[in-house]
Amino acid sequence: MKSLYKKNIILLLLAVIIIITPLIIKRDSEFEGADGQAEGLIQEINPEYEPWFEPLWEPPSGEIESLLFSLQVAIGAGIIGYTFGVLKERRKIVANR
Repeated sequence: MKSLYKKNIILLLLAVIIIITPLIIKRDSEFEGADGQAEGLIQEINPEYEPWFEPLWEPPSGEIESLLFSLQVAIGAGIIGYTFGVLKERRKIVANR
């Protein structure tokens, strides 16, 4: 049990290091999304390009957009975590038969 606790702490610290390292190495960089970079590249390649369609709804601010993205990530992580939990419990039940 203590070994599992140590592994979890090590994994948590490793995740924090992976998240913080780029922020320390590239302090003055702008971390923009792939959508913005793709749009810039498309405009550079073909300035006359017209998008196929416009979004149905545009969030009023970048903060709202980030909130919605974070909510989407949290829901997805919850579904994946729930699925892994169910599969693990099924494996335990099958092993105990």
